[in-house]
Amino acid sequence: MNVKIILQYDGSRFDGWQKQGNTENTIQGRLEAVLEKMCGYPVEVHGSGRTDRGVHALGQTANFHLPDGENWKVEQVRSYLNRYLPDDIRVLEAEQAPERFHSRLNAKSKTYRYLLETGEKRDVFSRRYVCALGKCFSLAPGQRPDLARMREAAGFLEGTHDFKGFSSLKKFKKSTVRTIESITFEENGTVLAIEYTGDGFLYNMIRILTGTLLEVGLGLRTPESVREILETGNREKAGKTMPPEGLALVCVRYF
Repeated sequence: MNVKIILQYDGSRFDGWQKQGNTENTIQGRLEAVLEKMCGYPVEVHGSGRTDRGVHALGQTANFHLPDGENWKVEQVRSYLNRYLPDDIRVLEAEQAPERFHSRLNAKSKTYRYLLETGEKRDVFSRRYVCALGKCFSLAPGQRPDLARMREAAGFLEGTHDFKGFSSLKKFKKSTVRTIESITFEENGTVLAIEYTGDGFLYNMIRILTGTLLEVGLGLRTPESVREILETGNREKAGKTMPPEGLALVCVRYF
């Protein structure tokens, strides 16, 4: 039986999604540990993508296979996972998927959201999920990013491009061409939400895109400068890599 799950997690204390040899404190590792306890044998979990250390998820998708003879029901599996997973990981949904379904290979698009506090101080109760703009940039009193300039720069980024210059990787084994369907901006008080929807994203790509767009909004570069980054593929020409706490995977689509 191929089980597809949708889960949420607070990535603050985890070393990212992907299981690693030097740490057991990953989302994938925690899921597999609970499933092994449930089944009595190792179960490999496939995620739709690898969120980095400190990055959150509102709607990550994953799948794993259980032998048909076990007679597990998907609701039993969901309940068991939620019972034994730590409180900062929760399985929202579980369903039986087609045998050939793969959460990463079959994904068509993903949406990520980056949250920024543009005021003088973050809300106490949401500070682990919102990046403080004033800790990343030197701001004049009352200075806020210019959204009109940021939207202009975002227009150059939407579409199909080689995003090599917006990744922290030094060597690339696969294509760095991606399609960004949309970049949207929404203000709620002093909190700015930037949402990115696309067919896939490179390592640290969204955090670098966000840093670059903010530099545009703060007048540190022109909106047109992002075209040079796309054309040259030079990471040094792009903006800073923003901290992980503001970033969350919102949802994954399979259509």
